[in-house]
Amino acid sequence: MIRLIEFLSFEKTGAGRVVPPTGFTARLTLFTAAAMAFLAVFALALSMATGRLADRWSEALARSATIRISAPAEQMETQLAAVLNVLSTTPGIASYRALELSEMEALLGPWFGPDLPVDALPLPRLVEVVETDDGVDAEGLRLRLSTEAPGAVFDDHTRWRRPLVEAAERLRSLGLLSLLLIGGATAGMITLAAQAALAANGQVIRVLRLVGAQDRFIARAFVRRFTARGFWGAMLGTLLGIFAVLALPEADDAGGFLTGLGFAGAGWLWPLIVPPLAALVAYVATRFAALRMLRRIA
Repeated sequence: MIRLIEFLSFEKTGAGRVVPPTGFTARLTLFTAAAMAFLAVFALALSMATGRLADRWSEALARSATIRISAPAEQMETQLAAVLNVLSTTPGIASYRALELSEMEALLGPWFGPDLPVDALPLPRLVEVVETDDGVDAEGLRLRLSTEAPGAVFDDHTRWRRPLVEAAERLRSLGLLSLLLIGGATAGMITLAAQAALAANGQVIRVLRLVGAQDRFIARAFVRRFTARGFWGAMLGTLLGIFAVLALPEADDAGGFLTGLGFAGAGWLWPLIVPPLAALVAYVATRFAALRMLRRIA
């Protein structure tokens, strides 16, 4: 990092003095680097947050299942007892329990309000099942339930758990793809700015060649200047992005996916790689543009 700062401190060096300051390209490079770094921080935050979300959904639902019992009121307790008896003799079951009516009322409260008359509604009974690490034979359990408790349906949440996890994984991939697109756009804009600066200073370049300056020396001067602009612009954009992420709502179960879109723990160190990467992109883009333009300038 110290060597990078020394490389970027070009203004007091001989190479730095040969590049005349150009307001338009300087502002364009700084603004581009700052804006792209700001977006890169949010892309990183989105990618890491969706990764945590996918892991949380996968872990929370991988070992959980539900048995729903739909039967006439006079048969409900009989079938519930049969289901509990089947679960007690089924390998792979860590624990199970029948949900009380008060718990079902709490589950339905956010949808139907707190005054829902649970006792008057023909609601099914629910049995919460927690599997062991080895898991349970779902098909075998369904066959036993269909025989001993025809109104019971075993749901291992696979139907809706897999799409949620896949959606979170795709969002994480989209965040990483966004980072690549941001890097490509940054390289393109800095290349255009470097080419404009080189074209505008064509006369200066010809004079430098007359006094013996080689193209490598001239290219190095432009590369260092634009790399520095890319680094400091990205540093500003990264800091603004971090403050913006800090202003987002904290993780909340009630808010679901709309909250917690930030970094966690050591993840806050990841935005710090944005300025060095922006400097690297600026270095490569400017070097390519400088060597190409110097071959064109006679």
